[in-house]
Amino acid sequence: MRFLRLTAIAVLMALLPGLALAHDYKLGALTIGHPWSRATAPTAPAGGGFLTITNTGTTPDRLVAARSPAAETVQIHEMKMDGNVMRMREVEHGLEIAPGATVTLAPGGFHLMLMGLKAPLKQDTHVPVTLVFEKAGSIDVELAVEGMGAMHSGH
Repeated sequence: MRFLRLTAIAVLMALLPGLALAHDYKLGALTIGHPWSRATAPTAPAGGGFLTITNTGTTPDRLVAARSPAAETVQIHEMKMDGNVMRMREVEHGLEIAPGATVTLAPGGFHLMLMGLKAPLKQDTHVPVTLVFEKAGSIDVELAVEGMGAMHSGH
């Protein structure tokens, strides 16, 4: 009996790293990693979406659009210093992912801006988002909604 219990524990431990990557997505040479968002206040008109995009291919691709049934529109934004002021602006021609590169969408930098939220984003739920790439096409992902002040828990 003890041998069976130890075997079961060993199998579970071997599976845990795979479970940690369970919310990664693959589209051709692109890997979309750890998509997440923050919970929003009940009256918040917008929320952010964060993730990584890795291009393991030999040609560049570009994130050109995104959409979600949870928002009226989704835009690709960048936070950038303009003198002494942090400004947020839409990335007009999409976001290039060079061959062999990883682009990170994170608080304070590039991110998805879900505008015109149809309902608040609630912690421990998921938000469906479709990412549209210039060459690879479209992929549906789910943003895991974390707490309001989250900087991403790294799961």
